[in-house]
Amino acid sequence: MKRVFASGGKLSGRLKGFEPRAGQQEMAEAVADILHDGAERVDGRASLLLVEAETGIGKTLAYLVPALLSGQRIVISTATINLQDQILKKEIPLLEKVLETDIPALCIKGRQNYLCHYRWFQHRSNPQTSLVESSDEEKIEQWLSKTESGDRAELSWLPDRSPLWPKISAQSNQCLGGDCPEFSLCFVNRLRKQAGTARLLIVNHHLFFSDLALRQAGFGEILPRYHSVVFDEAHHLENVATNFFGKHFSHYQLLDLIGDLERQAEADLPASGFDSLVGYARGLKQRLDVFAALFPAQRGRYPLAPLLDTIDGWQEAVDNLANGLEQLAERCVKQASHGEIWNLFADRAGELQQNLLHIAGVEQVGAGYFIHWYERRERTVSLSATPVKVAEELESCLYNSVQSCIMTSATLTTGGDFKYMRERLGIDETCKTLCLQSPFDYKGRTLLYVPKHGFPEATAGNYGNSLCDRIFELLKISRGRALVLFTSFRAMDMVADFLESRLSYPVLVQGTASRQALLEQFRETNDSVLLAVASFWEGVDVSGDSLSCVLIDKLPFEVPTDPVIQARMKAIEEDGGKPFFQFQVPRAILTLRQGVGRLMRSTSDRGVIGIMDIRLYSKGYGRMFRTSLPPSPVVRRLEDVEEFFATD
Repeated sequence: MKRVFASGGKLSGRLKGFEPRAGQQEMAEAVADILHDGAERVDGRASLLLVEAETGIGKTLAYLVPALLSGQRIVISTATINLQDQILKKEIPLLEKVLETDIPALCIKGRQNYLCHYRWFQHRSNPQTSLVESSDEEKIEQWLSKTESGDRAELSWLPDRSPLWPKISAQSNQCLGGDCPEFSLCFVNRLRKQAGTARLLIVNHHLFFSDLALRQAGFGEILPRYHSVVFDEAHHLENVATNFFGKHFSHYQLLDLIGDLERQAEADLPASGFDSLVGYARGLKQRLDVFAALFPAQRGRYPLAPLLDTIDGWQEAVDNLANGLEQLAERCVKQASHGEIWNLFADRAGELQQNLLHIAGVEQVGAGYFIHWYERRERTVSLSATPVKVAEELESCLYNSVQSCIMTSATLTTGGDFKYMRERLGIDETCKTLCLQSPFDYKGRTLLYVPKHGFPEATAGNYGNSLCDRIFELLKISRGRALVLFTSFRAMDMVADFLESRLSYPVLVQGTASRQALLEQFRETNDSVLLAVASFWEGVDVSGDSLSCVLIDKLPFEVPTDPVIQARMKAIEEDGGKPFFQFQVPRAILTLRQGVGRLMRSTSDRGVIGIMDIRLYSKGYGRMFRTSLPPSPVVRRLEDVEEFFATD
């Protein structure tokens, strides 16, 4: 690793402005060691490494170089498309020059990201295509004659929620496989062949766990066999794994199946067959409406078990819907002479029936291992059975199926300890860990502002007014140039309304434009203010004067009424633990660290972090948060912030 990362090494000769980073080389050596250990192990369990590499370490190169030099086929799994693109378009071309070799790397996305020729030709031959879509269709026709990948990411002009793309994309539940008349043209099939020769497979966490779930169920695989896996942005793993190891049944899934079935029946079946099958499907829709009407109208996510005691006719409604799905599957199988897609429809109906019975079965609810819950939205209802712990699934499906497993992120520790992450992911204390602090000069180039005692706590009735006033004062001092992060849309909207007529700087608010458009506008101005929630707490990378202040409304504790959160807290309590300190606080710390990390993105950045929550000092647990934050000098007076920005 020294020949690559050290001063005078291969990277220094190829990367302009390269400065050797001790942390980067240390991480690269640790990754190389764990990959070697994994290849030598005979007990069948992966060699594990947890690496917290804060911003500025250069962790992407620190795992890519040893991965490439290991000679193994390795999966790199990320949480975001942005990081996938960075690896493929920036890091890999650089390393090809540095290592003086071609690198067989391939980015694999979910099937829905690729165009399906069969569905495209079907759509184009439909005389009912709307005039509104015609211009988009002509653009896709031209693109299709040139593209080698069929990846919708190449269609930058196509809106995120385009109604056209779902009609022509390669959905897994509609794939005809080898029976497809366009099999030879298939982009997904072509991608799989390329994957077989690639040494580095770049995927996202959702695709990776989808592949694991398929393998576990014995339904084949998406990815070719690989030796080891590197998870970047690994703090997302529990949430993603939870989704794929659970069961789901939704109003929308069944309506989607009925809609697809009607369209195919119109193309395939004679009038009598069409009337019989579609009439039955529409009758099933009525059963679905009866089932959905059993749920309260109040929107939100709720445990299923308490509801069942209040519903008359629950089992009858479940049985009616499940029997209807079974009958629908049988009727679809009888149409298989018209094409393999009818067997796929039958499979979809059968899977929905199994999931419904698994989740809604009275004897299963509250079984302990799974939490059964429902979500009511305006027009739909969905049911889920979610594992309370994913550690056992990870043990059997992941840790026992690869040679080595590396998990890295800028935020894996709470209070400098990996304990929380290890417990949630089922990793014992023998796992090797490495914690690398950011090389950025937080002490000399940043401040951490927390209001003085006397400022109301975040739970106080007058907190909202004080929050608006204090954010307004700070934004005047910073001259805009701020990202303001909130823990709720309600708080964001309140502050946005307050600032609208008072602040002279441009105010950008999440939801008024796409995420990308807002970030581009924010980057291109040097006095604007961006107000946001949720996804803006991470993945925002703005260097320079445009971002000189990150303000956070309060400590980001999750809503404890969420049924999955409740179940996990209850499980900790039943094991004799303290869920607030072992679960809620660590999760809030990791989220807070992500938000705070938006400020310093390069060595030349400078600015103020402001957290408008005096619980950092008024509560005993505040110390755990403070020890997890960067070593910025703490100030409690606005005058100190004014003095800091006066030297800009």
